[in-house]
Amino acid sequence: NFLLPENGFNVAGALVGSEGTCVTVLEATCRLVESPQARVLLAIGCRDVFEAADLVPEVLTHGPIGLEGMDSLLIEYTRRREMNLDGLALLPEGGGWLLAEFGADTISAAESQARGLIKALSRSTHPPTFHLLSDQHQARKVWDVRESALGAVSRVPGEPATWEGWEDAAVAPEKLGGYLRDLRKLTDAYGYGCVVYGHFGDGCAHNRITFDLESGEGIKKFREFMNDAADLVVSCGGSLSGEHGDGQARAELLPKMFGPELIEAFQKFKSLWDPDWEMNPGKLVRPNRMDHDLRLGADQKPWQPETHFKFPHDHGSLAEATLRCVGVGKCRQYEGGVMCPSFRVTHEEEHSTRGRAHLLWEMTRGEVVREQWRDPHVKSALDLCLSCKGCKSDCPVGVDVATYKAEFLSHHHEGRMRPLRHYAFGQIDRWARRASVVPSLSNLLTQAPLLRDVAKSLLGVSRKRKIPTVARLSFRGWFRKRKPKNIGAPEVVLWPDTFNNYFHPETAIAAVEVLEAAGWQVRLPNGNVCCGRPLYDFGMLDRAKRLLIGTLDVLSAEIEQRTPVVVLEPSCASVFRDELLNLFPEDERATKLSQQVFLFSEFIEKKAQAFQLPAVHRKALVHGHCHHKSMMKMADEERVLQRMGMDYEMPSPGCCGMAGAFGFEEEKYDLSVAIGELELLPAVRLVPEDSLIIADGFSCREQIEQCTGRKAIHVAEAIQMGLTKGKTVSKLV
Repeated sequence: NFLLPENGFNVAGALVGSEGTCVTVLEATCRLVESPQARVLLAIGCRDVFEAADLVPEVLTHGPIGLEGMDSLLIEYTRRREMNLDGLALLPEGGGWLLAEFGADTISAAESQARGLIKALSRSTHPPTFHLLSDQHQARKVWDVRESALGAVSRVPGEPATWEGWEDAAVAPEKLGGYLRDLRKLTDAYGYGCVVYGHFGDGCAHNRITFDLESGEGIKKFREFMNDAADLVVSCGGSLSGEHGDGQARAELLPKMFGPELIEAFQKFKSLWDPDWEMNPGKLVRPNRMDHDLRLGADQKPWQPETHFKFPHDHGSLAEATLRCVGVGKCRQYEGGVMCPSFRVTHEEEHSTRGRAHLLWEMTRGEVVREQWRDPHVKSALDLCLSCKGCKSDCPVGVDVATYKAEFLSHHHEGRMRPLRHYAFGQIDRWARRASVVPSLSNLLTQAPLLRDVAKSLLGVSRKRKIPTVARLSFRGWFRKRKPKNIGAPEVVLWPDTFNNYFHPETAIAAVEVLEAAGWQVRLPNGNVCCGRPLYDFGMLDRAKRLLIGTLDVLSAEIEQRTPVVVLEPSCASVFRDELLNLFPEDERATKLSQQVFLFSEFIEKKAQAFQLPAVHRKALVHGHCHHKSMMKMADEERVLQRMGMDYEMPSPGCCGMAGAFGFEEEKYDLSVAIGELELLPAVRLVPEDSLIIADGFSCREQIEQCTGRKAIHVAEAIQMGLTKGKTVSKLV
């Protein structure tokens, strides 16, 4: 119809929905709509999602600029996965929800629209519950619940995986409630679970359904369901796809909606543009069957290699873990969140979480990526991963590239000599311990002009980097020389990590003084211990496992007595919260230890609440280590700073770019600095000289100092400054 003279021969309109089967669009002119200056969000709680859908026509009469819906299963799964908990807490009571956004020139005008809707809906037989959110930060948290829906429901521990297929059918808004009720009857009849959310204001419902796409019988059942669902939506006068397009997934069903005459017309229309039928073949017209080219399929037999990590949430399978990615592409964002720092600089798909996950999935398939652990394409893609763990928390489905990288590198280098720097940096605890015996000699080798150049050349370290100096007295050495304090008080074990033990003992000393001021007796683990964090970056997992087993043995008494273990370095804490459980999921000691480990600020906030923190009325810039932000979150650190009266700000949660040895490597130096320059380093340069810079991560502090000349301190040192009226522990070098 768009090509008729009376419709202005609108070629663009005629091509909408052709999905690349007729032309390739090189450029397009878009119409823009006004974005209101002020917005409020009204969350509406109903007894179930069907009643929520029934309210849509009434809500639309009040002119919302956005109207979304969610069912109780989405909320349950989001809560079980501990996602967006702040947003969940803001939802009103109910079993189905609408999110109605109103916009105007002023907040009061937008609120007036929302209150008009509240008044109208309150007259109904079963009035819903409401929460009007005028604060944009709170509204954002609720929107995050809705926007994370796909990831929240795709892979839920203990539940069957949910899949697309029938994911975006649409009906007229006034028919949405009836359609969803009939769809629920249909999924129940087939024995499927179904999560419902979507753009209810447009009558579009997204459904994630527990299809069995891995067996012949399951795929046959899937086809039968799709045909029945198509009949249902057509009977409602709706569309098989209201948003995503039909492609191959639903094109086989289009005759049900359009009839044979229009389907024939579609074919003729395509032939005019594409007489050889080479444009996006198998889609829309003369389509391939919906069950062809499935990512899974009855004949799927992925490679199932033996792995170090046990992948307990993926049925013990690396292949299944790589299936987590559903292509949302949140990892391709350019600001906000932790992931994915390398992509933000390179803008290359292979350096995104999605690209890496897909390459690993292809590796387990063996069709395109055929060299398994030795494949250079996979190695290249993983090489620029900083192992920041941002994807583990930011990715809606919890893709964990840091773990996949460690596993891959372990096998990639198996049976052959590694680069020298793997042994130097991966086993830095061993070398630092030896260097601390004669620190002056060690520092001569790494700091004297000619000798340092030789050392950097041998290790592949950038000449622009400064190798950290070994302290003249280690933290353990200092601790052994002092008299015990608070004997008989509750005990806490302070973890003497490599970095704060050998390179910056003043940080650990400050932590001891603060913990003792809080009334605790501080102890150190017996013997030399190390969590092995640097080993994971190079895939040296055999040694990493030995170190963890040794740690479990050394701390066996403390584990049994439930003695808390305080860790200063976020990347070390994440080993106990993450890698330990993935390597030893059935070891009860590992589970207990993971629950006893606290970051310093976590411990102060959760176990030392009676401690009167000293006032430090200073301005500060606070940077969270990536592992801190992704694995533990920053809430406890912020509360500690607030209790101290600190006037602080936190820049956008980007990565510093150092990531342990990553930023020292010659070929990665430029990328490392470029990542830091995205957000952190410019923010540091704007900080006044009399303001504090707080960064708990050793790597973060190194990157800040080496790139800006500003010294950053650990939060323990900030508290210690308050206790000593501004004096700090002198650096022991």
